[in-house]
Amino acid sequence: MNVFERLQSGEKIDIRDEDYQREAHGEMDRCRQLCYEINSTPPKDKERIVELENELLDGQMKDGTFFTPPFQVDLANCLKLGKNVFANHGLTVMSLGGIEIEDGVMLGPEVGLFTVNHEPENIRVLMTKKIHIKKNAWIGARVNILPGVTIGENAIVGTASVVTKDVPDNAVVVGNPARIVKYIGQEKTDGKQS
Repeated sequence: MNVFERLQSGEKIDIRDEDYQREAHGEMDRCRQLCYEINSTPPKDKERIVELENELLDGQMKDGTFFTPPFQVDLANCLKLGKNVFANHGLTVMSLGGIEIEDGVMLGPEVGLFTVNHEPENIRVLMTKKIHIKKNAWIGARVNILPGVTIGENAIVGTASVVTKDVPDNAVVVGNPARIVKYIGQEKTDGKQS
């Protein structure tokens, strides 16, 4: 198994590990260079931006999927995208633990997706957990999603929320830490949420 598979299977790896240094840092260098090129491309040259995004993300920028520069993806080989995914500017993706974003997801400005943490007893040791964002979820501006979280289908995460736990389908969550305030489609009764 490569270091990405090892980490995504739950193994903890020291950042000084030779395989980690070679494999992860090689992909990070590739991604940093491509993100630099994308972020330096004039906005009017959308065709060139899409071409570079496809190079970064192995052809996944299709059927309406687009990331608005500037953005930063550290390990594009650990990111799986569906169709018609839109990310506004300022996206930060730390995807070592694996991130799956399904069809129709919208990400507001300055969203952060973080799959990596460090062992408290030895901060040089990495541990990861996958993030999964299901179909048609809407992630508001400046939301941070932490390792291991699944965002349900059609869920909405309110601006500046910090998501530490799974969000059910059709739930609306807000706050730090994010908490459920209602469900989409919920009927009002006597002026109160039922």
